[in-house]
Amino acid sequence: MKIEITGHNGSNIAEIISDIIEIRNSQDAVDIMANCQYQGAAKIIIHDINVIPAFFDLKTGVAGEILQKFSTYNVQLAIVGDYSKYPGKSLKDFIYESNKYKRINFVSSVQEAKIRLTK
Repeated sequence: MKIEITGHNGSNIAEIISDIIEIRNSQDAVDIMANCQYQGAAKIIIHDINVIPAFFDLKTGVAGEILQKFSTYNVQLAIVGDYSKYPGKSLKDFIYESNKYKRINFVSSVQEAKIRLTK
């Protein structure tokens, strides 16, 4: 895993660069947050391929467990991906509600992530 820190509109944003699943559980999320905050970024971009697939099945509770850690530690998150590949109205509703509050953002590009994290 590589963590790339960039500045955007006066904020440091960490982007997780990896080809494998990096977040399998809430402890993985805490470890990544701590690493990014140590490097000066409290805003994180991660790609959907880096998150365990069960995260996108809301019945598992994985998303709630992981996202609660971001809220607890006051870290903004943007997850970049193509969400049309995940079926279910409940996930679409969850994404819509999350994006309204801007703490957790589901976006389609890194550029969109940077914009949302710095508004």
